[in-house]
Amino acid sequence: MNKQLNPNLVAIVLVGFTVLFLAVLPIRIEFATNDVQAQATLANTEPVQVAQAENTKVVEYTLRTITGQMPPMAFIGVGGSIDGQINPPLIADAGDTVRITLINGDPVLHNLMIDEFNATTGDLLLQEQSATIEFAPDKPGDFVYYCSTPGHREVGMWGTLTIHGEASSETVSAVAPAEIDVAPTVPPAVADATSIVRNPADLPAPIGDRDPTNVRVDLNAIEVNGILSDGTTYRYFTFDGAIPGPMIRTRVGDTVEMHIHNDTSSQLQHSIDLHAVTGPGGGAVYTQTNPGEETAFTFKTLAPGVFVYHCATPSVAHHIASGMFGLIIVEPEGGLPPVDREFYIMQSEIYTTEPYGTQGNLTFNHEAMLNEQPQYFVFNGAANALTADENALHANVGETVRIFFGVGGPNFTSSFHVIGEIFDRVYNYGSLTTPPMTDVQTTLVPPGGATMVEFTLEVPGRYILVDHALARLERGLAGYLYAEGEDNPDIFRSTGEVDTAGH
Repeated sequence: MNKQLNPNLVAIVLVGFTVLFLAVLPIRIEFATNDVQAQATLANTEPVQVAQAENTKVVEYTLRTITGQMPPMAFIGVGGSIDGQINPPLIADAGDTVRITLINGDPVLHNLMIDEFNATTGDLLLQEQSATIEFAPDKPGDFVYYCSTPGHREVGMWGTLTIHGEASSETVSAVAPAEIDVAPTVPPAVADATSIVRNPADLPAPIGDRDPTNVRVDLNAIEVNGILSDGTTYRYFTFDGAIPGPMIRTRVGDTVEMHIHNDTSSQLQHSIDLHAVTGPGGGAVYTQTNPGEETAFTFKTLAPGVFVYHCATPSVAHHIASGMFGLIIVEPEGGLPPVDREFYIMQSEIYTTEPYGTQGNLTFNHEAMLNEQPQYFVFNGAANALTADENALHANVGETVRIFFGVGGPNFTSSFHVIGEIFDRVYNYGSLTTPPMTDVQTTLVPPGGATMVEFTLEVPGRYILVDHALARLERGLAGYLYAEGEDNPDIFRSTGEVDTAGH
């Protein structure tokens, strides 16, 4: 009779055999999540670093824009090790995820850019508006973060991002793509752009013989799309919407209460520095004015003269080149001698990325300004502005003409000249207390300077106003003065025909 095997004994033997088998064979069993197992199936085709995402470090910084200190515009650190630091150094390692949040500290146009990593917040205009950028630097080095609003980087709005470590294999082996020159596309001219040219006859009446008094002056900073020439527009900064700004007329001993209003549509701060002011910044220290706000200060006119005023917000040269300048006349006691006609003209340069004569909406070029390479020279804000019938100067034979002439600049001196006339009197450098020079052909006026010239018209015709650096005539710098009246053959005549091919 066969004896049956005990089932329990059989089970014990099988378990023991299995344990012995596993202990002897070189087999390792790992338990992993489904996603890791799925990635592992690719091991035969390409290397995959599964742990890279898990080990990536996120480095976060918060910056806030700040103005009104030194430097005049900057970033300030918020929180952590950079809290309160101006343009703090930012540090990360290659391969980290860098996350930078920018908070706009005032209602002024700002942004943050890091060119090498193609990182930008885009423009921020509203106060407390914020934006966050995130990128993974793949190479070590020192890289600049900065605000790209014209002039802001140049006055201090930049810092350094330092990346430690080594460049990734992709970066090392990458072949730089061939550079292809692509002609820049110029956007079309702004359809609703307006004329920004101040008519040279638009100036206040002489003060005359009056006692000193209190005078209130209100100026509005307005950024406008203006007409630079036919078919060409440009973004101007103005006082009261025209270039030059309104002439301010006072007398020595007046007390002036100056108010600066910055239009709510502005994207930048604006201010004023009046060369007639005795005091820090010529008033700029009191008038750095945000969009939608107003500032004010009071000064006394201590010296007579023809003085320039201009915006003094960084970049000061950018704001001047964009049109923010004018003249303040401080008449001497008793007033100026009477004349028949007075005119108001200022010269400046415009720096565009696009060449002179390009049609469309042109853009300001800060580097060209720093290199003193303007595309346009202009009277009263626009190319050939004072040659148009509506803005040309008009007077009559026998009349005495007075021109208040200033140079906003920001860079070039003018050799002011009226072709076909001689200045009877030139109040050099705008001094109204120094005896005038007489019988002058051409007078030099530096940037930020002014003069007053007077002459009597004796022959009818068209007279051309120029800077006698005459190449500038071909970049938009010309004006016309038309003298109406009877011929004067005793002074000027010919038996030939008139030929206007020249000047």
